[in-house]
Amino acid sequence: MFHQKPIQKPNIKQIMKRSFAFYLIILITSSSFAQLAPAVAKYDLSKKRLLIQSCSMYLYNANQGAIDLDSAVVVACKAYKLPVSLSYNEGFYDGTKLVGSDLIEKGDINSAKKLLGKSKAEDKIKILLQLGSFYLFKPGTKEEDLKNAKTFIDQAVLVSNQLKIKKWQHESFLLLGKYYYQANNQAEGNKYFTQVISECRKQNDNRGLAEALDAYGTLLFNLDPKKEKILEEAVSLYASLGMEEKRIENYMKITTIYFWGGKVNEAKKRLYQNLVDLRKINFTHQQFAETTITFIELGQHNIPTALYYALKSVKRMEAEKDYTFGDIFYTRLGDVYNTYGHNEEALELYKKSIKIGQKTLDTGTWYKSFLSAVAALSIKKKDEEALAYINTVTADYPPKSIFDKMLLAYARANCYGSLKKYDLAEKYFIEMDSYARQLNAPETFREVTHCYASMAYFYSFINNAQKAKFYADKVFALSKIHKKRYNSEIFQYSLYKIDSLNGNYLGALEHYRNVKKLSDSTSGINKNKQIDELKIDYETASKEQKIKLLNDQDKLQKSELQKSRLLNSVSIWSLVLLLVIIALLFNRYRLKQRNHAKLEIKEREINQKNINLKHLLDEKEWLLKEIHHRVKNNLQTVISLLNSQSAYLENDMALSAIKNSQHRIHSMSLIHQKLYNSENISTINMPNYIKELVEYLRESFSLGQRIRFEVKVDPLELDVAHAVPLGLILNEAITNSIKYAFPEDRTGMIYITLETIGENQYVLTISDNGIGFNTNLSSKKANSFGMSLIKGLTDDLDGKLTMENNNGTILKIEFSQEFPLNQKREVI
Repeated sequence: MFHQKPIQKPNIKQIMKRSFAFYLIILITSSSFAQLAPAVAKYDLSKKRLLIQSCSMYLYNANQGAIDLDSAVVVACKAYKLPVSLSYNEGFYDGTKLVGSDLIEKGDINSAKKLLGKSKAEDKIKILLQLGSFYLFKPGTKEEDLKNAKTFIDQAVLVSNQLKIKKWQHESFLLLGKYYYQANNQAEGNKYFTQVISECRKQNDNRGLAEALDAYGTLLFNLDPKKEKILEEAVSLYASLGMEEKRIENYMKITTIYFWGGKVNEAKKRLYQNLVDLRKINFTHQQFAETTITFIELGQHNIPTALYYALKSVKRMEAEKDYTFGDIFYTRLGDVYNTYGHNEEALELYKKSIKIGQKTLDTGTWYKSFLSAVAALSIKKKDEEALAYINTVTADYPPKSIFDKMLLAYARANCYGSLKKYDLAEKYFIEMDSYARQLNAPETFREVTHCYASMAYFYSFINNAQKAKFYADKVFALSKIHKKRYNSEIFQYSLYKIDSLNGNYLGALEHYRNVKKLSDSTSGINKNKQIDELKIDYETASKEQKIKLLNDQDKLQKSELQKSRLLNSVSIWSLVLLLVIIALLFNRYRLKQRNHAKLEIKEREINQKNINLKHLLDEKEWLLKEIHHRVKNNLQTVISLLNSQSAYLENDMALSAIKNSQHRIHSMSLIHQKLYNSENISTINMPNYIKELVEYLRESFSLGQRIRFEVKVDPLELDVAHAVPLGLILNEAITNSIKYAFPEDRTGMIYITLETIGENQYVLTISDNGIGFNTNLSSKKANSFGMSLIKGLTDDLDGKLTMENNNGTILKIEFSQEFPLNQKREVI
């Protein structure tokens, strides 16, 4: 985390920069939403609701309490261009037309009220519930909105009681319970939730019970012990009902409890399971879980895993063109690169994140990317540039939240500390403290405690043990209040310095051992040296007491002669022992020299063999290329000979046979030409090969625009044993379609596809929209030689051949590649 020099003179610049890098790991960033909504039309109603919940839940947690849950829902719906009502109308909207919903969604409340006056029975309750929800779930908590919400909810309760329909009574009570929670009267809200839950249990209404538990559990605080139990029951009920999307949503809510409750490893396991569950239901917006995994793995120093999921979330986002949270995904990847030491790449990603955040609707959450960019500059020893960058950005975009103000002051303090301007560093640390005291939510625990740990380190460095201990004690106090353990290198290093300054060398030694355990970025040599020095300091103090005791004992010695003899004996034997040790060391040194010389000779032999093998490999590749070149030339010669022979023939059948033969030979020649020109002499790039073969046949038959081709080929690399039969099959099938599918100069289309249907399983399809084939024709009329050739080649591939008439001829060949030569790992 930080690079430490000997204890007497630590390098504060490097230490504070590495401290800043650690801060990047624990920094929870959040995001703004994209300009264009992603393609969510493929989702049904339940998946659209899951998308809103996944997105808003992530936004709420990532903002660490800086945005309320209703605002997060509005942001999510606006980003994905979905109605806000989908987040709260689940109990009374099943996808069919909902009376009054279009008016309320547009904000035309006056027209909705007029419609309410004309409505009766269940339609009236539906409008009342929608109006109550509209006001209750508006972003922020305004007294006027709460008053309007209560008015409509009370009417809904009254009408439902008059109708005596349990479903609407329960929906009204649940909404009333949510109202009381918004109005900070949780005790009253609990009454309505528990009443609905109790009635549903008595009626064995599992769906109603699941919805009631879901609503109740969602509103409870994350640290409330009842919350997990209630949501676990909801998960179980939704699973038994087959409502997989709702089960996953509540499973995610429990994962959030574990995350903020400090059970990070358990939360990580659940996030991995969440990815599995989302894949099973074909829910492709998995990047919210992936980027959270990245954050946790990065915080636990599992860099390869963090990099994998950071790249995966970015690639998924770019593939689906869903930049809703583009700034957070780019920032996450930048954090991983920064940890790897690739600061330039990290800085570019931070700038890309900032650009996305500033161009979209500004929620202010892109500020974390800006602060990460500042940290990247500071790590590269560009503190002056980092401070100038801070001043430039904050001039146009001053921080809006207390949290961002705290982090900005922290960034300035670190930069000034790195520049050794300690008075300015202390000024901004004090400013940071003033903001940190205003943040006491569990969501901001980690950042606040890290800021105080950094402040403790700063004062310990400038040898102010009293203030260093004051801020270290704040870390302990916050850990006790939130029942979470905080630990980091800079914190342990601060405790080590405090104990060192106070002369507590044993305590200092223990803390420095903790630093050693936490560190994963410094060499062991310097640290071992420092541990030795700590041991010397501690043992020196102990030995001073022993010397004093020995002096007292020496006074009691009666005979100086006995003492002298003892010392002489010790000296003689020590000298003998020293000579023996020197002899052994010298012998060991000579043995090591001989072994080293033997190893050098062996290494030279191995290197020479490697050079010889490389020459042989290069020669083999050159010979193979030459063979392919010669085969291609020979095949071209055969084509030319056939062309010359055709000049002397007048029989149309013979000319056609020669023409067909030329086409077949060209399909094979083209493969050898590809192998000769390619760097990879083992496999054929099938998209390029098939497109060139089709273009050759188009030109050979002078088709113009009469017959057009549509070619769709997956990016495959096949070996020659598969490519040659496929080329000949394509030649025969396309030639047959050109000749027989479009008589009397008809226009038409020929479709060629080659796609992967499983691991090493492929299907080749050649179809047209021509007249099709007549199954009653004789084998002679049906071009029996061409079909025999296709069947024989299919057998060579161990494939399966099928033909059918469906608005033309469809020829399909399924085959496998048992031993692929150039598999590519697919990265989602």
